Amino acid sequence: MKKKARASQKTIANSLGCSISTVSRVLSGQYVKYRISAEKANLILKTAEDMGYVPDELARSLKTNKSNTIGLIIPDIANPHFASIAKIIENEARKAGYSIVLSDSQESSEGESESIRLLKSRRVDGIIICPVGSISIDIKRIIQLNIPLVVADRTIKGLKCPFVVSDNYRGALEAVRHLIQMNHRSIACIQGKIDTSVNEERVRGFKDAHAESSIPLDEKLIVGDNFGKRNGYIWTKIILKQNSRPTAILGLSNLISLGAIKAIYENGLSIPDDISLICFDEQPYSAYMRTPMTTIAQQTNEIGQIAFNLLMSKIKNVSHSDRNQDGVIIPTELIKRDSVLKLDVEKIDIDKNQNFSQMN
Repeated sequence: MKKKARASQKTIANSLGCSISTVSRVLSGQYVKYRISAEKANLILKTAEDMGYVPDELARSLKTNKSNTIGLIIPDIANPHFASIAKIIENEARKAGYSIVLSDSQESSEGESESIRLLKSRRVDGIIICPVGSISIDIKRIIQLNIPLVVADRTIKGLKCPFVVSDNYRGALEAVRHLIQMNHRSIACIQGKIDTSVNEERVRGFKDAHAESSIPLDEKLIVGDNFGKRNGYIWTKIILKQNSRPTAILGLSNLISLGAIKAIYENGLSIPDDISLICFDEQPYSAYMRTPMTTIAQQTNEIGQIAFNLLMSKIKNVSHSDRNQDGVIIPTELIKRDSVLKLDVEKIDIDKNQNFSQMN
């Protein structure tokens, strides 16, 4: 059977005995501008629908140099934090008449480079990226090509483009301050991907909280190398094997903390009676866990909303260099629940003396 030919503006025009330009103006919603009657416009629209006409978006983008699509690159679509940001950006794009091309870089530089090449080939009007590392030649190349770009959730030093991030430093600082106020003096930090801005800022906050309280920092208690559950699980297992284990853990992502929780329960321990835990990232389930979790909440909706608005400004004003340095830092919030135990100071001193006696 011969395949039915795809309907085009030409075939619609021939069937109605009108010009292709008239059909084009109606299908692009410009019939009022060109004083085409509503009756004729409705006839063209109905004919296009009956013939199964589908706009050729590629041809349109080549003609107008505009695809009405936005590229979005995130490090891990399975991470609820990034999924939430992506959802907001997609919703805002749809309201503005744009579609999203989503790519998961899988927390790798190679995946990020591949994603950028894909989006460039799709001729997207702009790109929002949550970068995986501290430097990227491919991202710099986007700026050189004058493709509108916004960096979200993470930053890259020296990159001249708009960005929106959480105040990761203060979030970690406030979390450790809370632990110290609850009399914790031995605190482990399970960190994420080491060469990312979010990890650097959170670890800096962790260290500075110790320094301002004159509490000795044990660098050996800063462990881990990625934001995944397995990282949190493995390093919590190692931490729990120590003779004088920490009294609290700060997990620098929601997935790290989930891994830590699994390891703690597998060891027959309780949160917070045996060990306290604070999680970076508030999730819908945080308040409903066996032990409601103390978290550092990020405003993911605002990150997505602002990232999209910044990109729209870039798309509409590509040549305006004064917007290259736009940067937005969004506050975090410490949400206190039941996963942090206030320690008895006298008991801490007794335990220290017992450990000292055992060592001698």
